[in-house]
Amino acid sequence: MRQFTTDSFREIDGHSYFQNLSENLRKRIKREDKEYILGVDEEEYKKYLVEELSLEPIEILKSKEKVEEPVAREELVTDRAWGNEYKKKFYYFAIKYPFKGTPELFKVAPSPRTLRSTEITVYPQRKIVEISFKISEKNPKAFKNAKNKKYIDAFVNVDNINKQVANWNRNLRQKVESFFESTKKEYLEENEFYEAINVSVDEDTKSVFSVPTIKKKEVPKPSKSDGKSISSEPIMSDEMYEDAIKILYDVGKKMERKPSLYKDKDEEGIRDQFLLFLETRYEGTTATGETFNKKGKTDILLKYSEDGTNLFVAECKFWKGIKAFFEAINQLFDRYLTWRDSKVSVILFVQNKNFSNVLDEIRNKIEDHQYYLRENGENGESSYSYIFSLPDDPDKEVYLEVMAFHFPE
Repeated sequence: MRQFTTDSFREIDGHSYFQNLSENLRKRIKREDKEYILGVDEEEYKKYLVEELSLEPIEILKSKEKVEEPVAREELVTDRAWGNEYKKKFYYFAIKYPFKGTPELFKVAPSPRTLRSTEITVYPQRKIVEISFKISEKNPKAFKNAKNKKYIDAFVNVDNINKQVANWNRNLRQKVESFFESTKKEYLEENEFYEAINVSVDEDTKSVFSVPTIKKKEVPKPSKSDGKSISSEPIMSDEMYEDAIKILYDVGKKMERKPSLYKDKDEEGIRDQFLLFLETRYEGTTATGETFNKKGKTDILLKYSEDGTNLFVAECKFWKGIKAFFEAINQLFDRYLTWRDSKVSVILFVQNKNFSNVLDEIRNKIEDHQYYLRENGENGESSYSYIFSLPDDPDKEVYLEVMAFHFPE
């Protein structure tokens, strides 16, 4: 979410806001495939939705306020008694407070509500809220009085909105269960109808799907690049990269045990199973498939939502021998990666009967690739970490994770 300026706790009607949250929850469950709803571990999925959609109450960390250096400006004012115009110096102050909580709540008008409000600016990524005011006196008491009044006007409704947040969180589990059960019932009745008229129903829907059960991870804040450019760019942290790799690897391993998820599917069909788990995993990101990047389309691209910067790029391929594997790496590095893409993966779908031979060939031959620099450890029996170089810049190191999964024909 980008920074925004709003009249505190006034912009959005609270009743409509919470109604929309409830309706969006219902639509989210309805958008899931029938196969997913009937096969997922219900308890895990419900817990995931509750954790994902719970709101965090607002807490202003007043003791950590930061007073910016004021801006002095002369302005033309009118004497009320005589109507004369004259110049007067004013001092404009901006006070910043760290906060905890769901940023968009600053826009929501609670019910009941105290009818006091003022303009604030919220920086969601930095978790900072700012108030501003002006005074004409160089007087500490006048400054303190103006600041306290502005603070009260801005945040007097924090307790009121937090009561509604608590009510939403308290009833969220019941809403999830109600929407899930009604959707599941609809699909079961549909399947019973199909069976009654001899329409074939896929028995594999009884398999168990897993869901991400931990809260979304935040995208790292933008940090300076290392000299190639003076601009500030979002960069995927090592922790987030390792988490993304673990998610993809865990999904692939689970799919190996559920042939219905890969049987008779092409690369795109299998890729979408992985994409499902990335696209709702991280705050402030979008995950897409078949996305244009540099000179071609890459299979999986994780972007920073605020400015579209690439964070993670992955290419999915069926295993067709070491030559085709090297060509997939070339395709990824030569056509898709820009200088700022430093964390990538090649995901291999292996149909060969002897999976161990394929893994041995990958490990034994990888160092023959022209961009190979060194090994960087292992993340599993079939997930290998390497450091490669960028084709146009040998000094630029790229993290490459090679993952292989056994999806026999």
